[in-house]
Amino acid sequence: MCRLSLKEWHPAIAAHKKNFIAKKGEVIIKEGDPVSGVYFVTSGNVKVHKQWGERELILRFANDGAIFGHRGISSSISTYPISATALENTQLCFVDIAFFKTTLKVNHEFAYGMLMFYADELHNSEKRMRELALMSVKSRLAEAILDLRDQFGLNTEGFLSLELSRQDLAAFTGTTYETVFRIMNELLGEKLIRVKGKMIGIVDEAGLKELSNG
Repeated sequence: MCRLSLKEWHPAIAAHKKNFIAKKGEVIIKEGDPVSGVYFVTSGNVKVHKQWGERELILRFANDGAIFGHRGISSSISTYPISATALENTQLCFVDIAFFKTTLKVNHEFAYGMLMFYADELHNSEKRMRELALMSVKSRLAEAILDLRDQFGLNTEGFLSLELSRQDLAAFTGTTYETVFRIMNELLGEKLIRVKGKMIGIVDEAGLKELSNG
């Protein structure tokens, strides 16, 4: 928002934004809550999720610079259709919904950037739905590991710069904890990945790509 807004609008942003820290495990948005505003991640990581029947489905992860809560912007819906939970101590910037909408009206470049963001998010959501419907769990898991590598990068030890529980990995791939546990062991046995606690490392990227394409 700051990057794409007019410089003359920055004092207004400074006057309306609220910075705070969400502790690990803290629920920032609860699905069904009245829409109050949008959030920007300054540093840290947030999972954006919703109920999928009796299970949780993680839609995406929001890390440094990402926005969430924008799904509550609607002409007819007044509640958040998603939940958001901090996966680690996370620094956030909150902007109330009325000021956010005013910012969109005043700053055309920012409005265009949001339009492109919504288009990309719609494309990614459709891709996720196709994967859930057509890909095997093993292929989805391979795809998820590669996607997380692209989003978060690797740490100095070569593991994903994201510690993710098996339960959250199951929620991200649309399956159960037991299935993820079994398939992770298969990927380990096939020497496609390595693990250290909750950290995942890629051993054979080509093998994972072949599996994700299969």
